Amino acid sequence: QVQLVESGGGLVQAGGSLRLSCAASGSIFSITAMGWFRQAPGKQRELVAIINTGGSGSTTYADSVKGRFTISRDNAKNTMYLEMNNLEPEDTADYYCYVHVVLSRIAKDYWGKGTVVTVSS
Repeated sequence: QVQLVESGGGLVQAGGSLRLSCAASGSIFSITAMGWFRQAPGKQRELVAIINTGGSGSTTYADSVKGRFTISRDNAKNTMYLEMNNLEPEDTADYYCYVHVVLSRIAKDYWGKGTVVTVSS
C-alpha cells in the first residue's frame, strides 16, 4: 500500500507560479514511476508529467505544459514536486498525484485525493 498526500494548490493569476507537492508513504520502495495528472471540469483526466524513479529519472511532459512545468522528486523526503510557471487559465483543474508500484511482480496504481489549481485571467 502507498499513501499519497498532495498540497500546494490554490488560486493564482495568469502568468503566475505554483508548486505542488506529493508526499508518499507506505511501500515506497516498490514505486517505479511517479507523476501528475489533472482533470478539468467536464474533461477527462490527462497526464501532465511523469518521472521514473530508477536510473536517470527520465521525465515525460504533456505538450501543453512543456517549457512551463517541471517535475522533480526528493528521495530523502519521499516527495515529488510539480513546479508550474507561466500558468494559463487552461491549466485550471484538479491535480492528482500518481504512482505506479510493482511488488512481487504485481503492478498497481495509486492516486492522491487531488489538489485544486485555479488560474484567473
